[in-house]
Amino acid sequence: MIETIVDSMGVSGEGAAIQRIQTAHRLKLIQFWEIPQGAKVLEIGCGQGDTTAALAYTVGASGRVHGIDIASPDYGSPLTLGEACSRLMASELGRQIQIQFETDILSPEVDFSEGAFDYIVFAHCAWYFQSAEQLRKTLSKIRPWGKKLCLAEWDIRVSIPEQLAHYNAVMIQAQCEAFKQSSLSNVRTLFSPLDLKEIARSAGWHVEQETSVYSPDLQDGEWEVAMTLEMYPEEIAAITEIPGKFKELMLSQIGQLKERAEMGKVKPLSVFTFTAGGTS
Repeated sequence: MIETIVDSMGVSGEGAAIQRIQTAHRLKLIQFWEIPQGAKVLEIGCGQGDTTAALAYTVGASGRVHGIDIASPDYGSPLTLGEACSRLMASELGRQIQIQFETDILSPEVDFSEGAFDYIVFAHCAWYFQSAEQLRKTLSKIRPWGKKLCLAEWDIRVSIPEQLAHYNAVMIQAQCEAFKQSSLSNVRTLFSPLDLKEIARSAGWHVEQETSVYSPDLQDGEWEVAMTLEMYPEEIAAITEIPGKFKELMLSQIGQLKERAEMGKVKPLSVFTFTAGGTS
């Protein structure tokens, strides 16, 4: 199963090893969501297709996955979204996939008929939203389109000490982003599990089941820590709106993160996920 999905992504060598771990995590989420073969799925924030490929394998030839992302196909590294999408669409799984980039769900031009999809998936994309209100409006708009909402995002409730570095990295990013007018960062608005449930409820969704999924081999914690240590001292220094004392506090957090990263292996945060049905 995993090898079929990884092969569809067109990666090899170290990239394939990374993709196996990422795919195994996505399959855990899909199993919890209980998405069956033949389902019609709308995926918001499909990115480079990590979840898209796993969904396409799960729904099979009788199902379909419609991925949407607001980003340009030129966005992303080491592969751009467009390059990753082209490889996926050229694979056997591509027959049940449709992907739209540069598509804003909140645009009046974007619409689907009521009940067009069985499931609407948000996988690791909530933190990319510019605000809680933008996320709420999106969840409200999509509610008529699908029967069930499946959402997953990093869980900031640290459960083991090795997760603290990942937690510190995303908190530093979130604090810095609070002083920006616009951003292309990984953490544009940080939501806790309670935040996500409340936003979903206010948008007309009723949470039916929830859990926290731990995938210890995921590389995202290490990636976030390395990126934060490399980029954010300069990012913090460049933002003139930050009060001097708060800037010193954030730089102190950078120092603490560096020390924590040097102490031992960095483990990723767990992932909070829930399914919800639309309320009348």
